[in-house]
Amino acid sequence: MTFAVDAVSNRGATRFSDIIYEKIVGMIADGNFPVNERLPSETKLAADFGASRPVVREALERLRADGLVVSRKGSGSYVRQRPDSSMLKMVPVGSLADVQRFFEFRAGLEAEAAELAARNWQPDDRERITAALLAIEQCLRNGELGAEEDQALHDAIAMATGNQFHITVREWFRPHFAIGHSVTRSLSLKRTLEQIRSVQDEHAVIVEAIFARRETDAHDAMKRHILNARARMFQGV
Repeated sequence: MTFAVDAVSNRGATRFSDIIYEKIVGMIADGNFPVNERLPSETKLAADFGASRPVVREALERLRADGLVVSRKGSGSYVRQRPDSSMLKMVPVGSLADVQRFFEFRAGLEAEAAELAARNWQPDDRERITAALLAIEQCLRNGELGAEEDQALHDAIAMATGNQFHITVREWFRPHFAIGHSVTRSLSLKRTLEQIRSVQDEHAVIVEAIFARRETDAHDAMKRHILNARARMFQGV
């Protein structure tokens, strides 16, 4: 079985690795590569996908970073967990790697926003952040998605920075933020009540640190939250 795709430049090669990455994610989600089983060798994958080994290696590195596969010295790469296949249906075709990279971007950006918010928030900001947190809580009680409410909380924190560029960046990339919030919250509805509650608990820790003006704690709590959200995309089924 081969999956030939052309790569014509260095930039194209990077994109090619993204395509292979997404195909392997799909094959793991579909059970074609079972959990705890060894993936085909780099040479075999390269032949199947019509790619060079460095391109396949790059895709495998991303899979390891996402916790989907693990390397065993002298033995190869093994499937570590199987993501929910519905996740792939929520992400535009060919953009899964970009969605994951955007989470990486958010981790730095929003951690800095939380730190600034802890330093600069005003009474109006406190009201907006509190209202947004309560709105998410109500969605949880009603069994609703709450993606817009989740995004509103992060918007409110950006506003509390007192720095218009944090607000502007969120407007520029609003569709990207929306995909991330929608996917992670949609998947969370399939989890246990404890797992769903853990997401809101993360929000509460961030908000508490901001209101207490603990800048470093707010920064670290937000970074953990975004990276956890990224990891939750690939939580096993």
